[in-house]
Amino acid sequence: MDAGYVMSDNGSGTVLVHLIQHADKVRESGDPGITELGRRQAERAGEWARGAGLGRLYCSPLRRTRETAACVAAATGLEAVPDGRARERLNWDGPEGFEVFHAEWARTVLDRGYVPALRGDSSVAAAERLLELIVEVAREDTAAAIVTHGGVTADLLRTLLGDAGVDPGLLRDGVPSCAVTTLQVSGPRISLVRGPE
Repeated sequence: MDAGYVMSDNGSGTVLVHLIQHADKVRESGDPGITELGRRQAERAGEWARGAGLGRLYCSPLRRTRETAACVAAATGLEAVPDGRARERLNWDGPEGFEVFHAEWARTVLDRGYVPALRGDSSVAAAERLLELIVEVAREDTAAAIVTHGGVTADLLRTLLGDAGVDPGLLRDGVPSCAVTTLQVSGPRISLVRGPE
């Protein structure tokens, strides 16, 4: 599926960039790691990645993505490089309760330009920073994976495809644990090859 999104300054090669959703995480605020189920999911993601021809591996600096990326790294022999541009739009890490966090999250989904009061980015800004990372990664001319988060992946897809092109269930339910979204960067064009699966 062609996303029809065109960048102005990328190279001329064709590169696949895979976004891997972090594995199932512990349900707590702050910077939780992954669960035992999550570890098994991440190990399966590593098995997939071993056959994907990856030359590089990046992750968000949050613990759940680093732990997921560590399983992928173990399977591929790649070093996972943390990059803040892959972080989530908003993380529940403050003293406020989950209800406050959830209300802010919901508002950022409904209003893509809304900048949350809880130390986060708007949906538009989150998508732009992840897109910047993808373009930079694609310049290296080798397939890569970025272990990231569901909200920022959905933000990116909304930017690439428009809201009408994104399954409403993705916005409502999130990206499944360890789902892979594959993008093709061909010169200045970014196309969605495969949605979160």
